[in-house]
Amino acid sequence: MNVRGRPVMNQWRFKLLYDGECPLCRREARFLQARNRRGWLAFEDITAPGFDPALYHTTRENLMGVIHGVFPDGRLVQRVEVFREAYRAVGLGWVLAPTAWPGLRWLADRGYEWFARHRLAIGKIFGRRCESGACAMPDRKGSECAAGNPPPRPRN
Repeated sequence: MNVRGRPVMNQWRFKLLYDGECPLCRREARFLQARNRRGWLAFEDITAPGFDPALYHTTRENLMGVIHGVFPDGRLVQRVEVFREAYRAVGLGWVLAPTAWPGLRWLADRGYEWFARHRLAIGKIFGRRCESGACAMPDRKGSECAAGNPPPRPRN
């Protein structure tokens, strides 16, 4: 409530948990921030000092593996559903609405998972490097790879 007893109209409806060390992730967050006129989308950098993944009942490794978002009630979502909700919060829900359709949902999530695994290499192609190494992706066993480098292959 504001001082006149009216509801505050800019309370967030969805929060984007993004990797602030990832150049492509930062770029997407800035894109959404520029369109967030109503304040319905909140942003939280998971690499910021003091960020605690336990507040969301998850781990840093899970958050670094794929994008996550959270509703005010604490419900956590991930992958393309995060983008659908974030775009909806800034008035662009129609752009990603088809990714919720049967068949396309599965395809969009698999495409995003591929992108998430390769985002550092993709960023390098476009001249957007992770300088700090903090945006390293966890490998499938949960340990982190060196920034942009795949995990070593097992020897036979």
